[in-house]
Amino acid sequence: MSDQSEASVNRLERRKQRTRAALIKAAQSFIAAGKVNVPVLEITQAADVGMGSFYNHFESKEQLFEAAITEVLDTHGALLDELTSSIEDPAETFARSYRLTGRMFRRRPDESQILLANGMTLLASEKGLAPRALRDIREANRVGRFTIKDPELALAMAGGALLGLGNLLRNQPERDDAEAADAVTEDILRLFGLSADEAREICSRPLPDLDGLTETEDMQAISRRAPA
Repeated sequence: MSDQSEASVNRLERRKQRTRAALIKAAQSFIAAGKVNVPVLEITQAADVGMGSFYNHFESKEQLFEAAITEVLDTHGALLDELTSSIEDPAETFARSYRLTGRMFRRRPDESQILLANGMTLLASEKGLAPRALRDIREANRVGRFTIKDPELALAMAGGALLGLGNLLRNQPERDDAEAADAVTEDILRLFGLSADEAREICSRPLPDLDGLTETEDMQAISRRAPA
């Protein structure tokens, strides 16, 4: 293939990626707003792409919405992996992920609306927070940091508390999200077997600055975590 032909292929591929990204972003905005019954035409208009371009990427609106939700989960999961990669204690890994997710309800409202709207389904998803939380719960249990009999039940309790927290923060904008997230995390750690003092100490440890993270850094996190 000549250099000119290869450059044309690369430009075409980049254009296709931009179109797909625009459609997914538009779909995410509709899901966050609770407008899941919009026609495809309205989605393409919001994405500023043609109807033909839509069907070059997705067979249906349902497939697009599924991809939009999956991207939110992948982004969230990859970011948590990145922000907990230096921690050796699985109990602290779980706690940091939980505390960060609690803070994201306010800092990333569109993503949070998608998570809250699909919460019960996402608790059983193989992507995003749920599988990572279950992994950390099992490992913390294995090494004696947690003392729970049923990791799946523990995940259900933690997930339900997290969704309740997100709903509370949405309905009470004056409530301090960081304080609330840490309080819920502390209670969950105690429920899972840590002492009150240790749970409080873990939840008082500094966290990475979520406000300083950009969308580009989120995508870099996904790239670093993507399989080869």
